[in-house]
Amino acid sequence: MIARIGFLLALTQGGVNPHAAVVERFKDRVAEYVRQTAKIRAALPQLKPTDSRDAIVQRDVALQRLIQQYRPNAQQGEFFSPAITVEFRRLIGIAMDGKSEKRLLRSLSNAEPATGPVKVNDPYPAIPLQSMPPTLLANLPAIPSELDYRIVGHTLILRDVHANLVVDFIAKAIP
Repeated sequence: MIARIGFLLALTQGGVNPHAAVVERFKDRVAEYVRQTAKIRAALPQLKPTDSRDAIVQRDVALQRLIQQYRPNAQQGEFFSPAITVEFRRLIGIAMDGKSEKRLLRSLSNAEPATGPVKVNDPYPAIPLQSMPPTLLANLPAIPSELDYRIVGHTLILRDVHANLVVDFIAKAIP
């Protein structure tokens, strides 16, 4: 309660909302990633309309390799810093408050079970893409369409949609 009063006083005295500041740093990192990977995608030859699954897979693999080369030392926490991890857990907690928790967990359990190890800069695990519950998505910061949030087990993943790469993740994000 005292912390909340201090937070409100800071806002009324021209202070910066600390939650918003953390989210803005996250969004800045995401925007830079999207800018850089757009350049990488543009450097690849355009895929001509084709029914060949192999041609599509080959281009996806080429994109994965180029992005992996762009981020050779990528590691967990580059996007989900300790501060943003705390904020995401707070936002997930809000989404799961009260009756919403049961609905959200039921929604996750009704979808294809997604489990498996994840590693930053590796392809998303060869498992079905589990849909994200709208109530959870509504509470998380909006991200460009080149990225999406996914859940594998209890892990929240930031995924590159075009390259199908794990950009970063928060372990034990979902209770």
